[in-house]
Amino acid sequence: MNKLITLGLLLLSTISFAQQSVNGKVTDATSGEPLLGATVVVKGTNRATTTDFDGLFTVRAEVDEILVVSYVGYKTNEVAINASGTMNISLAQDIAGLDAVIVVGYGTQSVKEITGAVSVVNEATIENLKPVRIEQALQGQVPGIQITSQSGAPGASSNIRIRGVSTNGDSRPLILLDGAVIEDLSVVNPGDVESISVLKDATAGIYGVRGANGVIIITTKNGRKNQPLTVDYDAYAGFQQASRRLPTLNLTEYALIINESFTNNGQQAPFNNVQNLPYTDYQDKVLETAPIFSNNIGIKAGTENSAYSFGASLLRQDGVVGLSKSGFTRSTLRFNFDHNWTDNLSMKTGVLYTRNKRSTISENALGSVLFNAVNMNPTIPVRNANGDFSIAENLGNEVINPLAQLANTFNDNYVDKITGNFGLSYKFLNGFEANARIQVNYAEVNGDSFAPIANYGSGKVFNNDTPVYNTYSQYFRDYTYDAFLKYEHAFAKAHNVEAVVGLSAFRSTGKLNGFTGRYDIAQPATAGINFSNASLSNADTVEDNFVNGNDQFDSRLWSQFARLQYDYKETYLFSAVMRRDGSTAFGPKNKFGYFPSASLGWVASNEGFLSGSSAVSFLKFRASYGILGNDRIPPFRYISLLNAEGEYIFNDQLVFGAAAGALSKPEITWEEQYSGNVGFDANFLGDKLTFTADYFNKKTEDLLVVPTVSGTLGVGAPGASPPFINGGDIRNQGFEFALSYGDKTSDDFNYRVSYNVDTLKNEVLSVENSVGFIEGGNFGVGQPLISRMAVGQPIGAFFGYQTNGIFQTAQEAAAAPSQIALGAVQQPGDLRYVDLNGDGVITTADRTYIGDPLADVTMGLNLNFNYKNWDFQSYLYASLGNDIVRNYERNQSFTNTTTNELNRWTGPGSTNEFPRVTNGANSNGAFSEFFVEDGSFLRLQNVQLGYTIDNDFVNRNSIKQLRFYASANNLITLTKYRGFDPSASNGAPIGSGIDNGFYPLPRTIIVGANVKF
Repeated sequence: MNKLITLGLLLLSTISFAQQSVNGKVTDATSGEPLLGATVVVKGTNRATTTDFDGLFTVRAEVDEILVVSYVGYKTNEVAINASGTMNISLAQDIAGLDAVIVVGYGTQSVKEITGAVSVVNEATIENLKPVRIEQALQGQVPGIQITSQSGAPGASSNIRIRGVSTNGDSRPLILLDGAVIEDLSVVNPGDVESISVLKDATAGIYGVRGANGVIIITTKNGRKNQPLTVDYDAYAGFQQASRRLPTLNLTEYALIINESFTNNGQQAPFNNVQNLPYTDYQDKVLETAPIFSNNIGIKAGTENSAYSFGASLLRQDGVVGLSKSGFTRSTLRFNFDHNWTDNLSMKTGVLYTRNKRSTISENALGSVLFNAVNMNPTIPVRNANGDFSIAENLGNEVINPLAQLANTFNDNYVDKITGNFGLSYKFLNGFEANARIQVNYAEVNGDSFAPIANYGSGKVFNNDTPVYNTYSQYFRDYTYDAFLKYEHAFAKAHNVEAVVGLSAFRSTGKLNGFTGRYDIAQPATAGINFSNASLSNADTVEDNFVNGNDQFDSRLWSQFARLQYDYKETYLFSAVMRRDGSTAFGPKNKFGYFPSASLGWVASNEGFLSGSSAVSFLKFRASYGILGNDRIPPFRYISLLNAEGEYIFNDQLVFGAAAGALSKPEITWEEQYSGNVGFDANFLGDKLTFTADYFNKKTEDLLVVPTVSGTLGVGAPGASPPFINGGDIRNQGFEFALSYGDKTSDDFNYRVSYNVDTLKNEVLSVENSVGFIEGGNFGVGQPLISRMAVGQPIGAFFGYQTNGIFQTAQEAAAAPSQIALGAVQQPGDLRYVDLNGDGVITTADRTYIGDPLADVTMGLNLNFNYKNWDFQSYLYASLGNDIVRNYERNQSFTNTTTNELNRWTGPGSTNEFPRVTNGANSNGAFSEFFVEDGSFLRLQNVQLGYTIDNDFVNRNSIKQLRFYASANNLITLTKYRGFDPSASNGAPIGSGIDNGFYPLPRTIIVGANVKF
């Protein structure tokens, strides 16, 4: 008995000795600084902890067990536990990020294991750029993604295209915020974002139909387990100015040009004494210096079983046109909470609330504020002798006093949106994990506008003789429910398998309300009506804008999916996905589509012939191919709905009611995109130099298009339209390259230079309608549409007249084909149009393709360096090969214009580029090459200089880090384009690249501070 007791005590003492408390410290291998929040795991066990403020940790472990130490942005280190029980572990920065774990759809993968075309933007890049909208952090950072601004107005959204325009419909990518689908990136505070992953090839097929145009996955900041409370506060303030002003004519130039235009038409010159004329620079009046400020706070912490984070932000931005009239305010609150209920059961939750207020003005259209500022007669003062706004006579029907227009503009829009997600994960047996999660979005959009009585001049289309108040309320709800089972296991320490099967349900509904209140000017109370007191309750008449219905929608998706991932010794990689999607956009026969994809990878650097190479530290080849579906059309369009306006006679009374809306097409089916990609990733010189290359080729078949049909079918009635059909094919192909080099040359200095470039060729392969093309895009007044989707051309190509110089003499003009069909008989000084069909006259039959709105090449160059406490970052972005149509000039008798007119034709031999000026009839305004300009540009997108206070100072004040910085966005743009902004576009697949007076992206200068506690 005593021997048994003695043996037991010896055994316990051995166990006690073997499993000890291991203490240690984790530091940066280069600087020696302690790393807060590094994860320390005893390999093969559930025993884990994280480091504290001083990089210290304690964990229970046995001698010779392995500690796995990891930290974001650093290479994972595995260290055997020694007998002393004290460990000093250093981590090297992972410049290449091969061990970084990113979300790729219903799971995660390390960068080195990915077989698809995936790009990542990290937290540091976002912090350096200080974007107002998160998509601005992608431009120039990720090859293959094109970002164009719909407007430079605060709160305006951007057009995001991944690897070209694949459809003439909705080509937006799927955007996920912590797993929840979002449609509008204005709800995201960039300060909350930890990383952005962009899935660009067929590997996006795991998300099914919604991933056909690529996927953007946004992950917000969250705490880590056993992390002490940390607080991060960032604030900045600054100002914005217009990055460009058009060089309009000064007083002398204006009077000269107007006089000449009259005399060229045989009329008397209107200005005899220029010296006595008043002069107003209307661009100077409407373009102002606008303030911007932002406050953002983030809190993170964690316990042994939980991790949480909280964020709050406030952004206020006025517009450079109209200040608060085009202002934007965004407030956000975010909370994430993860918890392990047991060793096997875990929970993830998150809530984001956003409130946006945006005021808008008329922009990017004939008669917009900037259009009027360019074309307004500068001899008309802002106000007349009575102090009232001056009216604009002899300037056509659209050009009005832009200051009066701003004063009479009242448009406010409010968006309240809450996004929530909740998920449970349960691990069981050996390698199995069951997951269930739901994401919910709810949004209320409310707005109102007021149009007061206004007289801008004789015959102006904007004149208003009755006060009108409009209000609307819109409610949007959607949810996504995912349930999937995952199995993960390693066999024989060489074969790693992960399998996922699951289902997904998505439903989106909406309810629209809108009313218009009108006031009777005969009523005395109307005289006191303004935006502050206008309402439906005090209006004399109220109209329901949805009296005939069409005020709600309901769309649904039901999907099943499976994925298999396999690797052999992390060297030979394979992934396959099958997705089955069902959509309410299609009829019973075509409701479900099947979309497979597969990808392969070979990590050649793990092979014997490269293992241990001092030159090549990592080399991986990748290939993927798959089919993705697209259903982005309104729900139930395969049938005809009663959602149009009808007029009926009952008892000799005219009654308004509902009628059949869009024509039905029961046979419509899925757009299908066949996407292929090959590429490789390589790191050289100990990961100092990294290089990535990809070639992609994707063909979209059976495009869902709205064809041109005969008006006899009734498609012109209110609410009616042609049906959707499968009527076209498009191909996008190109190359993507990303190159980066970084090094630390001394203890005080390190740097990194990164460059990326992508090419794109877009071609329409077929258009299956009666005319062989689809039109869009307006130009001038009363002219044919100028953009087309046509075979052999890029989508949205410009269609107009070719020119061949200027007629120099009357004999030359008389001998040329007649241009009278374009507006007038040609005269010396007029544009000469090319008679392409050789019939001796210039007509619409002589039009051809004269421009491409899509860029051929985009690229980004990023430079970062740190010297002691100073840090510097700069980002450049270039877009090459796209064309823009100049459509911001209105040729009327007294409109102003740009200094281009100073290069006009004034006699034989004077010029062969710019036509004469005249206020008489001429054909020079017909859409032609004369109005198409090269939209290529190079932009210094961001420059930032920062200084971090010495650690000795901040540590004495319980501050972890204190950094001050100054930043400039959109600082310089080099371009030949003569408009406000070469980067703006309305985003329409057919009709983009037409500049009606784009609201320019502002140049922004800010100063700020970042404090971490």
